[in-house]
Amino acid sequence: MIAAVISAPEPTELLAAEPAVLTQIRIGYARVSTGGQKLERQLDALTAAGCRRIFAEKQSGRDADRPELAACLAFTQPGDTLVVPALDRLSRSLQDLITTVGDLRRRGIGFTSLHENLDTTTPGGRLVFHVFAALAEFIRELIVAGTHEGLAAARERGRVGGRPTVATAEIIRAARDMLPNPEASVTSIAKLLGVSPGTLYNHIPDLRELRAAGRARHQLTEAAPQAS
Repeated sequence: MIAAVISAPEPTELLAAEPAVLTQIRIGYARVSTGGQKLERQLDALTAAGCRRIFAEKQSGRDADRPELAACLAFTQPGDTLVVPALDRLSRSLQDLITTVGDLRRRGIGFTSLHENLDTTTPGGRLVFHVFAALAEFIRELIVAGTHEGLAAARERGRVGGRPTVATAEIIRAARDMLPNPEASVTSIAKLLGVSPGTLYNHIPDLRELRAAGRARHQLTEAAPQAS
């Protein structure tokens, strides 16, 4: 079952009570995708929201290596709140968003997105992310079910072996969501999606970077309780 290989936060984690003591310190993160885009509007919004420190970078959202985001997450302490101008400034996909917010929750850090007016320090904000997590799980299950149905239909037509020579866009998106999870091997992800590991390596040029970023984030999450 797909949930066995994806480390996603449980719905109860997203609805869990806020830490007993909040520092009221807000840390901002801003990002634009290209050098031609301007950060000023995002920086102004984060400053107006009361952010004490702001991390900003010009980096594609598809790039797993975002050093300023990594620095921001490492700098933010339990009781603080991470603030972003909009959800798409933080994460590459819905699953990536859910995983990141889940990591923050486990570290006792709040999260606010200004454009969507979402705030996980409030019951309403936590409920919204509960819905997001359920939706992400539903989408993954649909993708896997569709893949398995396609393989079954191919076998019925006499195509033995079952693994597609070309991965579909849906399979690639699902694989990209799963790859940052260090508890799931590339082989297990490929098997779940009905492709070979080589297919994933061929169709996801930054596969190794995604794996490395996932391991780094996992190590940061594990180290945070000790540091606090």
